[in-house]
Amino acid sequence: MALVLAGCSQVTMLRTQEMKAVGTDVQVAVLSNLDSSVQYLSAQNDSLRAELDSIKSQMALQKRMMAEITMLSRRMGDESERNDSRQEEIIYRLDMLLGKSDKILAKKVVVSGAPQAPMSMDSLEREAEKLVEAEAMFNTARSDYHRGEYKLAYSGFKQVYEQMKTGELAENSLYWMGLCLIDVNQIDKAKKVFVGLADAFPEGQKACITMFKLASIYGTEGNVDMQKQYLQKILNSKNCASSAEFEQAAGILQELLEKDTPTPVPAAEGSEAQQQAPQQ
Repeated sequence: MALVLAGCSQVTMLRTQEMKAVGTDVQVAVLSNLDSSVQYLSAQNDSLRAELDSIKSQMALQKRMMAEITMLSRRMGDESERNDSRQEEIIYRLDMLLGKSDKILAKKVVVSGAPQAPMSMDSLEREAEKLVEAEAMFNTARSDYHRGEYKLAYSGFKQVYEQMKTGELAENSLYWMGLCLIDVNQIDKAKKVFVGLADAFPEGQKACITMFKLASIYGTEGNVDMQKQYLQKILNSKNCASSAEFEQAAGILQELLEKDTPTPVPAAEGSEAQQQAPQQ
């Protein structure tokens, strides 16, 4: 019996050793597979990082190319505006010296009721040169404005206005001066310029849009009374009747008036309230 038990014990020990050996082999195989998987994933990660770096470099290159294209486009636009200004100047000079010379010479200045001689050619040429110079300065200032050089543009428009004082160029210069002041956030000065423009040129080309600008400024400031005043001026102006500002002013003024009008309480609600009140 003792021999049988000893034999069983030896068999059990052998099987235990075999199972341990098998377990060790399994662990080694699992670890080997895990190591292979880690290496594979690491290689995949490196590959993805390389692709991401490549994409980033391509995006950076595209951004640089877009920036260069934008700069070139702006330069081409500025050059185009300069060429347009030069062409306008040449056409204007030819128009003044050739096409309009007869009309200017035909005008006579009346002093003390007596007609004077027509303007001399020297006076005509000086007047034409003055207009051409002012037109060129105006176009340059407008180009400066579109490039975002608002202070420089304002100075140019102001110079044109001080040189002309009257006429279409003076009116347009005042209007663009106001726009420049708005863009540099000098609203009070812009209001003064627009008010002066509306007073000096009440029937000019910029009268309607100038009054609408003033109404918008006062509306932004919360000065509803002044906003209504300028909106009403637009509606009362015959020159603005067919303008886009007229329709916009009518709509805005209608909204303001509706806000000021209190909403009436229906009579039915009042009677129901009386019916629901407890009787004493």
